Amino acid sequence: MYQFFVEEEQVHSDSISITGGDVNHIKNVLRMKNGEKIRVSSKSGQAYFCHISSILDDEVIAAIDSADETGTELDNHIVLYQGLPKGDKMELIIQKAVELGVSEIVPVAMKNCVVKLDEKKAGKKLQRWQAIAESAAKQSKRTVIPVVKQPVTYKEALKSASELDITLVPYENERGATREIMGQLKAGQTIGVVVGPEGGFAPEEIALVDENAAMHRISLGRRILRTETAGLAALAMLVYNLDV
Repeated sequence: MYQFFVEEEQVHSDSISITGGDVNHIKNVLRMKNGEKIRVSSKSGQAYFCHISSILDDEVIAAIDSADETGTELDNHIVLYQGLPKGDKMELIIQKAVELGVSEIVPVAMKNCVVKLDEKKAGKKLQRWQAIAESAAKQSKRTVIPVVKQPVTYKEALKSASELDITLVPYENERGATREIMGQLKAGQTIGVVVGPEGGFAPEEIALVDENAAMHRISLGRRILRTETAGLAALAMLVYNLDV
């Protein structure tokens, strides 16, 4: 069943109006017909099971069959603070993090980041990253589209993370504590995950983590994981502890 997202004003009492680029996708790419089942989510997070009742030139009308009361979202708001990686690794990270249930993704400029984004490049990258997040949300039947934030400095990231209930920091030199910390997590908590870039955390960056009682270094095992693997491994652990 294909997934689509709409604005609140497109949802009516018994039908939903789908407009924009999704019309062409439904008509000419998916070649869908009247009567076919789809799932539609509004930006507020409410999802509906629908069937297509009318396909027009610039609009698709979906009749609402029932509301999806269960949904697909975690009970926790999870923010991934990702140290900026090289090349197109960020695209993979965003795609998989969205599939794993992350709520926000915040690119972070750290001391050992090779990539340096100026404002012009950041704007273009952000637009593409958000499009990837939306595509992944559709594929994984998310009820909401996670937001990819503007890149921030490391200190800005820690300030933001300090406002969450708990923040996990996968660190290659940490041993133990992971099971205990994961076991203490509860539904409804806001959770941050801070992941270093290819060069890892600088000593002074880890020192700032240790100064905050709500931030916890965790281990992801005895092997050294790439930056594009570490965050996804931590998110998978969270899904195991909170969603299965």
